[in-house]
Amino acid sequence: MSIPDSPDSPDRRDSPVVLVTGTRKGIGRFLVEHFVRTGARVVGCSREPVDFTLPGYTHHLADVTREEDIKSLLATIGKDFGRLDVAINNAGVAAMNAALLTPTAQLDRVMTTNFRGTALVCREAAKLMMRRTFGRIINFSSVALPMLIEGEAAYLASKAAVVAYSRVLAHELAPYGITVNVVGPGPIDTDMVRGVPADKIGRIVERQAIKRFGRFEDVANVVDFFARPQSDQVTGQVIYLGGV
Repeated sequence: MSIPDSPDSPDRRDSPVVLVTGTRKGIGRFLVEHFVRTGARVVGCSREPVDFTLPGYTHHLADVTREEDIKSLLATIGKDFGRLDVAINNAGVAAMNAALLTPTAQLDRVMTTNFRGTALVCREAAKLMMRRTFGRIINFSSVALPMLIEGEAAYLASKAAVVAYSRVLAHELAPYGITVNVVGPGPIDTDMVRGVPADKIGRIVERQAIKRFGRFEDVANVVDFFARPQSDQVTGQVIYLGGV
């Protein structure tokens, strides 16, 4: 598929609108590039500026934990495009500490970013999707959750909250043609994973059925499945990669 030079070009005007949070690097940036290649009109956000530009991509500075930022972002999407087809909640932070040693500030940060940020985007995105009785919301968990990895209690609690929230939201939004699903990647070569001791990452990979690091393409494959219009009967589901 050839990509038009402008997001307002006739070839792109009727194409899907995709929102991805946390697009400065890693999985988020890959998903931006991936959806732009499909011809989608892609909107992304991060707390800091990105160092790339792409035809068909619009970037916003926004903190997913700030309600006013998310309301403004979704209002802008509604004004500029009149629709939102797919919302991907990729933004997140990690936290590694024994439960009894986790500082309150770290607990607040991980829960606020991973859960509250996801919930705020889901809420405001769903309001926009309801206008057309169609939408795909895709949230992120981690294989560390079903593995119950020691030293990540706060992080796993935030991801458990995302899973529970997504499953309830799937029921609430189903009458409006909106699905809500979760993808749980295993270790992938990102800044977040590089901050984890290599022996710990190695043990996680060894517990997987498929004993290798994940790739960005693995995540995009599941995201594509959830995002397809044909996946209209797939909701409230969690797909963990690697076989856990």
